[in-house]
Amino acid sequence: MLTLLQLNEATLVTDLWTVLALFYLVWVFGWAKKAMGSAKLAILFAVIVVYLTFFQHPELVWIPVIIFIFATFGKGFFEKADIFKK
Repeated sequence: MLTLLQLNEATLVTDLWTVLALFYLVWVFGWAKKAMGSAKLAILFAVIVVYLTFFQHPELVWIPVIIFIFATFGKGFFEKADIFKK
């Protein structure tokens, strides 16, 4: 039998997983809409990618999170660091 603390932890993890999936769905949809030009095709693509990532291969969820963090914060960091400039 689950205690109240275990039940709250399970609910918290499930809620965080849902929020992460929705955030990733919106992010992939925005990218796909720009790349493909069609909103309907972008929705289909985003749903398939999120389904495969979150339900079929949940161990791969952290790869898009790392890519998002790199795309958001890493771009400015590498521009300032001049790593790729000669």
